[in-house]
Amino acid sequence: MWVGVAGIASLYIGSTLPTPLYPLYRHQFGFSEFMVTAIYASYVIGNLAALFALGRLSDQLGRRPTSLIAFAILFASVLCFLAATSTAWLFVARALNGLAAGLGAGALTAWIAELEPGHDKARAAMVASAGNLAGLCLGAVIAGALAQYGPWPLRTSYVVYLAMLLIIAVLTLAMPESVEHTVRNANQLSLRPRIGVPRNIRFAFIAPAAMAFATFALGGFYAALTPGLLSQTLQQHNLAVVGALVALFFGTGALVAANTGQLSPRPAILISTVMLLVGLALFRRAELVSSYLLVCYTANSLPVIGVGLLSLAVSALSAHLAFALLLAALSVVACATGWRFLPHPGSERADNSGLR
Repeated sequence: MWVGVAGIASLYIGSTLPTPLYPLYRHQFGFSEFMVTAIYASYVIGNLAALFALGRLSDQLGRRPTSLIAFAILFASVLCFLAATSTAWLFVARALNGLAAGLGAGALTAWIAELEPGHDKARAAMVASAGNLAGLCLGAVIAGALAQYGPWPLRTSYVVYLAMLLIIAVLTLAMPESVEHTVRNANQLSLRPRIGVPRNIRFAFIAPAAMAFATFALGGFYAALTPGLLSQTLQQHNLAVVGALVALFFGTGALVAANTGQLSPRPAILISTVMLLVGLALFRRAELVSSYLLVCYTANSLPVIGVGLLSLAVSALSAHLAFALLLAALSVVACATGWRFLPHPGSERADNSGLR
């Protein structure tokens, strides 16, 4: 199970590895802040492509082959970053990055659940989420530190990452396959997407979906626009500091995911809403699962693109303020609907177990 957690962390290291490097790419290739949001959006397009077309692939091919395919795509993404001589390379690299993350995360999350020693799905979900966020944290720290203090600022972190991926791929080969009946030829593969929310839990779905939209949008902001905000508005040009700030966001999320897995839905929604509203106030100053993931990955791109477009018409600070107000409104919606429709502590949760 822990090899699977390391695998999912390694996938998401690549997601934030370019984040502290955006100021360097902007200087070298001469593109605007809006172009940063477009490059980041290509990552989410890759995510969505994996979700819609390849979400069921590991159920049919097996967890190991699908995970290895994801690592191979990620390897190609890193090679594109290493070879980048223009902005176009960054679009290709980020799209491949997103495709690999979407494909591999689904396979590895299911694999972790199947390899959890006590078959505790809640614990498996907790460690998978913590691994995901830990990877996002590590990617920003590694890239920021190596770009600031190591040689070849736009190359060294990718070389280190390639070595990490090779080690994880070898460890993945040793993991036991948990899918007993796999497809033997391509004609048997079904790539038809399946998303949907059962009618009896649609109102209960609103609360986690709204909160997920708000938090994933904020995560997208940190991963795409924070470097520009720090360097242009706050005049902070130390890339290690940029990486550390992004890592603080995702690292805090990893710690929370690892330590609050037993918190019941209502208190979780209420506490997270309060923390998000407080955080946004400070920020102003400076099938069922597939449907849920669709909300998450859409949130990871569309609001960030919107901020980029709005900043063309008004100041960047005004665009960031509008973004914060939108997320604050969503968090209030999440709290209100969650308090009304999510189950009380101790109540029967069998029908709603998918929401966890």
